[in-house]
Amino acid sequence: MNDFAVLNTGRKMPLLGLGTWKSEPGKVKQAVIWALQGGYRHIDCAAIYGNEVEIGEALQETLGPDKALRREDVFITSKLWNTRHHPEDVEPSLLKSLKDLKLEYLDLYLIHWPYAFQRGDDAFPRKEDGTLLYDDIDYKLTWAAMEKLVGKGLVRAIGLSNFNSRQIDDILSVASIKPTVLQVESHPYLAQVELLAHCRDRGLVMTAYSPLGSPDRAWKQPDEPVLLDESMIATLAEKYKKSPAQIILRWQTQRGVVTIPKSVTESRIKENIQVFDFTLEAEEMKSITALNKGWRYIVPMIEVEGKRVPRDAGHPHYPFNDAY
Repeated sequence: MNDFAVLNTGRKMPLLGLGTWKSEPGKVKQAVIWALQGGYRHIDCAAIYGNEVEIGEALQETLGPDKALRREDVFITSKLWNTRHHPEDVEPSLLKSLKDLKLEYLDLYLIHWPYAFQRGDDAFPRKEDGTLLYDDIDYKLTWAAMEKLVGKGLVRAIGLSNFNSRQIDDILSVASIKPTVLQVESHPYLAQVELLAHCRDRGLVMTAYSPLGSPDRAWKQPDEPVLLDESMIATLAEKYKKSPAQIILRWQTQRGVVTIPKSVTESRIKENIQVFDFTLEAEEMKSITALNKGWRYIVPMIEVEGKRVPRDAGHPHYPFNDAY
């Protein structure tokens, strides 16, 4: 089994990468170094994660002509934040990420969300009552600015994150450079079968974030299902002498889905990439997919009159009001 997906540009993207969302400064540099030493060739970043400077230090120490790895050996992604959707803000945002990461180019640059916040230096601009200030700029205008980055050689490929099927088609209707990747939340409780088929039909590779159900997220609710405790996955783990996490990651990579588990623990970072030495049977693959319950862990929520509601659901470009 190949350990990479092939993008519509012909370039290879490693099926397993290190996620860096919620990786605290002070820990993420070491995590990236451990990952690269442990065989990872793909690091997933974003400006909003607030840790690109430290990731850049790790890359500077490990990549280069006189180092263990060359720049072209490692696939590096970053993402454009919601306050930077105006076309004139796109290139400066990328240049800031490149400077922080100490790189001359990115392998992949994604629009992080289809909806925009008000422009400016505040990443989460708010009204006095605490609600977010939105901007209704069309993401198709943002896309045209993303395309220019490819022409300038600053990024090798561009793509989307958290867009739904309709929004992907909307981009494709105007794109002169097609999106290569759609990055979305996906795990056995949110298998994204329809969205994956939609991407395949249109030549996009799907990347799964929070592939283990994001057990460390801040807004966990006591009644939420815990993916890593799923008994059927435990049974498979026993059969293959693997951990439940490895079974889940294997399921994604075997579907051809790129997967970016986050960890800052050396043993877990190493464990998460040991998924290319066994193969799940077709029936086992189906039974994992059948765990799907449309359960989305990663939706920014707020309390309104004592009820938890999706923070951004009122935005015209909010992606999760559609079925997929």
